[in-house]
Amino acid sequence: MTAKLTKIEIITRPDKFDVLKNALSKVGITGMTVTNVLGCGMQSGYTEVYRGKKRTINLHEKIKVEIVVCDVPVQAVIDEAKRVLKTGKPGDGKIFVYPIENAIKIRTGEEGRDALQNDY
Repeated sequence: MTAKLTKIEIITRPDKFDVLKNALSKVGITGMTVTNVLGCGMQSGYTEVYRGKKRTINLHEKIKVEIVVCDVPVQAVIDEAKRVLKTGKPGDGKIFVYPIENAIKIRTGEEGRDALQNDY
C-alpha cells in the first residue's frame, strides 16, 4: 500500500513567516514553498478611515506556504500553525488541506513518500 500524501496550504500575514517557519521545523517539516500573494476575505469592500480619509480595502499582502507531508501528522502541522498565527483579528489567514495523488522527484524519479525524502 502506498503512503498517504497530504498538501497543507497556509495563507497568512508576511510578518508571521519566521515564527511559522520555526514552529513547523519543530514538528518535523523540512521543506516548503513560499509565495507572496495578494488577497482579501470578508474585509473586501470594507471601508476604514486612514489619516482622516475613508478608503476601501481591496487586496492585502499575504504569504502562501505550501507543504506536502507523509510522515508528519497533518493535525500536528495544523495545530502548530494555528498556535503561532492566531491573533484573533481579521486577516490571520486560512489553512487548506488537500489529498495528493502522487509526488515525483524529478532528479531521481522517486515517487510517493520516497519523493519527499532528502538524501543529502
